[in-house]
Amino acid sequence: MTRLGLIGSGNMARALAVGWGEPVLATDSGSGRAAALVAEVGGEALGTDNAALAQRAEVLVLCHKPYQLDAVAAQVAGFGGLVVSVLGGVTLARLRTAYPGASVAAVMPNTAVEVRRGVTLVADGSDEPAAVAERFGRLGTVVTLPEAQLGAGTGIAGVGPAYVALIVEAWVDAGVRAGLTSADATALVLDTLTGSAELLRARDGDTLAVRRGVTSPGGTTARGLRALTDAGLPSALHAAMDATRETA
Repeated sequence: MTRLGLIGSGNMARALAVGWGEPVLATDSGSGRAAALVAEVGGEALGTDNAALAQRAEVLVLCHKPYQLDAVAAQVAGFGGLVVSVLGGVTLARLRTAYPGASVAAVMPNTAVEVRRGVTLVADGSDEPAAVAERFGRLGTVVTLPEAQLGAGTGIAGVGPAYVALIVEAWVDAGVRAGLTSADATALVLDTLTGSAELLRARDGDTLAVRRGVTSPGGTTARGLRALTDAGLPSALHAAMDATRETA
């Protein structure tokens, strides 16, 4: 088994580690989260000692803050294995400058990797693409994109779990307002989302066909769709994409 080292033990590091389900080496910036992560998945927490982690790991997964790139690279100077970055906005060129003796890959997973239903975007031109695809393929879907398109891809897949959670929350609240219990509304929303996604997949993403299959002229669905459009749902999603790309 490849010895895996996580530099940074925040939410994404935890989601990856839980999804992989194997012991890891982990560090943090002094928060103690590495110890908590290792207690959950197994392995060893090395405190803030990134140099010690790099001496023992074959693959480094960079889960720290993007601004810490150069400082962390200096701490693990000489590492010659595979460095996988999940750092937003950090290009392959910057990774190669920071880690001149290593293979480097830039990826952007979403937090659904925790349950192995995630989407991981891989920058085209990353080193060791087969190894990266195999490693992250265990956690769901892997999509390779030109590096310039990672920002747009992240504006869908990376932030998607948060958007879906917000939509579910509002949809459940609407159901409760209409008289359902919270438990019933939650079950209905989640099962409807899951089934609808599978239906769309079976229809090769043909959203119009799926909508037509539900909608009768002047009927309940038609009125609901009009209300969503009038309330600005489509334009809100476009605005959200623009907002994520401003900082990508």
